[in-house]
Amino acid sequence: MGLFERLLSVWVGLAIACGIVLGLLVPGVFEFLASLEYAKVNFPVAVLIWAMVFPMMVDVDFTSLRQIGSKPRGIMITLVVNWLIKPFSMAALGVLFFRYVFADFIPTDDAESYIAGLILLGAAPCTAMVFVWSQLTKGDATYTLVQVSLNDAIMVFAFAPIVAFLLGVTDITIPWETLLLSVALYVILPLGAGIVTRQTLKASGGEPAVKAFLGRVKPFSVIGLLTTIVLLFGFQGQVIVSSPMLIALIAVPILLQSYGIFALAYGAAYLLKVPHKIAAPCAMIGTSNFFELAVAVAISLYGLNSGAALATVVGVLVEVPVMLSLVAFANRTRTGFKAD
Repeated sequence: MGLFERLLSVWVGLAIACGIVLGLLVPGVFEFLASLEYAKVNFPVAVLIWAMVFPMMVDVDFTSLRQIGSKPRGIMITLVVNWLIKPFSMAALGVLFFRYVFADFIPTDDAESYIAGLILLGAAPCTAMVFVWSQLTKGDATYTLVQVSLNDAIMVFAFAPIVAFLLGVTDITIPWETLLLSVALYVILPLGAGIVTRQTLKASGGEPAVKAFLGRVKPFSVIGLLTTIVLLFGFQGQVIVSSPMLIALIAVPILLQSYGIFALAYGAAYLLKVPHKIAAPCAMIGTSNFFELAVAVAISLYGLNSGAALATVVGVLVEVPVMLSLVAFANRTRTGFKAD
């Protein structure tokens, strides 16, 4: 697995290509897998994400929770970026590109729909995959759990008002099935399994047994990540091939938003002397998106075949490669941060 980790960008590129090709060659298989969902949460993808999240949950040490209050800067950065900056910067980029920069390439009605999809992405911070990014950057598992849990609690109250304000509509309804099912599958269940596993291992062999177990299971996170990429790109293979230019146009503001938000949060963490094991995950949380929620709301508001739904799907496709590039950057810049 050391070779996998060293050449991760190569495997990701191959997984993307493999997903697109398989999606075109055997569309029926991917249509069947895509149909295995409830409330826009795809169960094959959920199982893979669960497998990726589980090792980090085993690494959560509840005895260190009381120390979180003494390190408030990481949480402060996460909350400011996620709720006071990110939704509004995404809306601004959407307006800039689809009303002005790309105005000659996209009809006005379609442009407004794409802007709506981008706003939905920007207002939905990540719940699940951030655990994977934190693990890949050797983040503090306990601190990351607290950050994600706090975000989820705020999302229940803040998502609908922010989206309603930015879209200029008043009938935003949170898809509770999507939100609650995602939190249960990606946070509560793997956390419960992680707690039981950790306690069992500690009872039999202490902390060394926990570390040895994590060393054995963490490589499977990489396999799960690559398989997830194959599925995500396989689900959208037809769309990618049929409308490559449109996909590229929608991806531009998403890419600028992702790298810009990461730079802002990561830079703030550096200036505030936040340790790297907290700084990297806190920047990842602001950059990554809760795409199941964004897709579900886009479909309920604008329809399955709308530009808004397509924009949220492009967000899904862009996210994994972008986040992996940021993981690589965070790992290369670790030594510039305050010692953990």
